[in-house]
Amino acid sequence: MSEFTILDLLDLDLKEHNHLGLTCIAGRTGLSRKITTSKLSRPGLPLSGFFEEFSNNSIQVFGRGEQVYLHKLENEHNLASVEKLFSYDIPCCVFCDGGNPSPRFASLAEDAGTAILKTELLSSDFSRRLYQTLDEVFAPTETIHGVLVEVYGIGVLITGESGVGKSETALELIERGHRLISDDTVRLRNISDNYLIGMGENPMLAHHMEIRGLGILNLANLFGVGAIRDRKQVQLSVKLEPWDSEKNYDRVGENSLHDTYLGISIPMVLIPVKPGRNIPVIIETAARNERLKKLGYYSAKEFDQSVLKWLESESARKTYYINEETH
Repeated sequence: MSEFTILDLLDLDLKEHNHLGLTCIAGRTGLSRKITTSKLSRPGLPLSGFFEEFSNNSIQVFGRGEQVYLHKLENEHNLASVEKLFSYDIPCCVFCDGGNPSPRFASLAEDAGTAILKTELLSSDFSRRLYQTLDEVFAPTETIHGVLVEVYGIGVLITGESGVGKSETALELIERGHRLISDDTVRLRNISDNYLIGMGENPMLAHHMEIRGLGILNLANLFGVGAIRDRKQVQLSVKLEPWDSEKNYDRVGENSLHDTYLGISIPMVLIPVKPGRNIPVIIETAARNERLKKLGYYSAKEFDQSVLKWLESESARKTYYINEETH
């Protein structure tokens, strides 16, 4: 995201274990300030007067320790470090554990045009949730042409040329009890360089599907809310392509194919499409097989081992019978 402000942070619709519980209690003129990084800062050292390497472009989180130290500085009438803190163009200050700034601190924030936010969360919980939130906000993104569905708990990204049957395949999967995340366009986010999260480019349109001959379908209305979800980790890529009789397709499963999006590699399955092939069933099987791989079971490797054992046993029997005839 190119621009994200304090007001955007307050407006985020975060639910349940992700909610931040933020309210603005001072410095409302600073709500338009931009947040430019997902890093957070605990300003203990700056409050003590040490400003070298001060992360002034980060949100300043005040936990119990910082709040007690602020109270001590005010009792000593030593607010020089606080005044210097506000001389920097910091995004905002957040008081955790239900704490409140003193009137003097709030006055300095108002003069500097810096927003003061408050949350009832413990500083450790708040920092963890805020970091996860900002990490996703600032994550690198890419929009691709395809369909994202959840099949047996596996996020399956279906790609291929226009008209190859991606939406029709996804529709059959949904009729078989699986769930749609997005049709036609999928926005991918690189989360901490560890995994990909896929969602609709437009949340209002993500759960609509275009089927040639029928037009636009609202799948939530047709199949119920259980047939959709907002986002899902992408764990398997399925590429559909028209059957090429001259191409040598993998028939054993030994070839390990991968797709790379935003620098993250995910397993890929290439499925040739031709009349008579049940593509949804093949994708279901691929998803089941991917789950087995995550549990450490590799069908192709086990097949190879079984063949080798059979060949070794055949060879051993032949050697035994040859020796018997010789004697």
